[in-house]
Amino acid sequence: MKWLELCIDTARDGLDKLEAMLSALGIDGIEIEDEADFQSFLAGNRKYWDYVDEDLLAQKKGKCRIKCYLEDNEEAAAQLARVRLGMEDVKAAHSDEVLGPMTLTVKEVQDADWENNWKQYYQPIAIGERLLVVPEWLETEAADRVPLVLDPGLAFGTGSHATTRMCLKQLDKRVHGGERVLDLGCGSGILSIAALCLGAQEAFACDIDEKAADVAYENAARNGIGTERYTVLAGDILTDAKLQAAIGEGYDLVMANIVADVILALAPAVKGLLAPGGVFLCSGIIDTRAKEVADKLRTAGLELLETDCEEGWFAYAARIKQ
Repeated sequence: MKWLELCIDTARDGLDKLEAMLSALGIDGIEIEDEADFQSFLAGNRKYWDYVDEDLLAQKKGKCRIKCYLEDNEEAAAQLARVRLGMEDVKAAHSDEVLGPMTLTVKEVQDADWENNWKQYYQPIAIGERLLVVPEWLETEAADRVPLVLDPGLAFGTGSHATTRMCLKQLDKRVHGGERVLDLGCGSGILSIAALCLGAQEAFACDIDEKAADVAYENAARNGIGTERYTVLAGDILTDAKLQAAIGEGYDLVMANIVADVILALAPAVKGLLAPGGVFLCSGIIDTRAKEVADKLRTAGLELLETDCEEGWFAYAARIKQ
């Protein structure tokens, strides 16, 4: 089946008026892109990242757009004409307001499996000497590797991003069997689940996002890992005293694939989390913050064992200074 994709560019003041017009024509399933909402989201969640792609910022700049779809059949031309007339009516009725360009672009698109079409972009990823990250819908022979099965659509953390990949490489080298592992900011659970798949005895994971716990448990189940070895809680490791008490201490590996600001705040507490000889793995550090984080780790009584850098991101492996 073919569809017509309609995109109407406008100013923010035009969004509600155009949405009402389309709804009156029986056109639902409307997508709205509002730069103000995007900027508000960035401002309100700044502590969760150090970097936002400049191309993304450029795409959103000054843009307010409504997008909808019409089935490309004998009625499409008439409906399209009604949309054009409706836009003229909106402009005429609100001529004293700034409605932006009020331009309509139309293009043909093929029918697709909208829910699953994105899956084509995820393929198995070999990481380090042992790991193979496998999307759950693919059947992959991995006789010489340890498979780590995930649903990449549920939460951030698939192994495709440099920050996660560097942590997984460190786990591949450092998990030898029987370790206790702590995963701070677990997201999809990829790091702690990978450690368990590689032979760690038990793992504790947490994330500020309440949905992450369900996602991590689901991904653990995909790998045959149950709650007897894996605990996931929601909360802010920096401020939640109950969570801090539940975490305890004595971990052979502590991982934090988060952002520089959170790692800086965590650094003084790392020594209290590690067992003797334990290693702290941290990533998610943009290159402009790398020295700052390294200096903070040293100030907190840690020595750097390894430094990794990929695609402008840094990761450190550190332990308590001997």
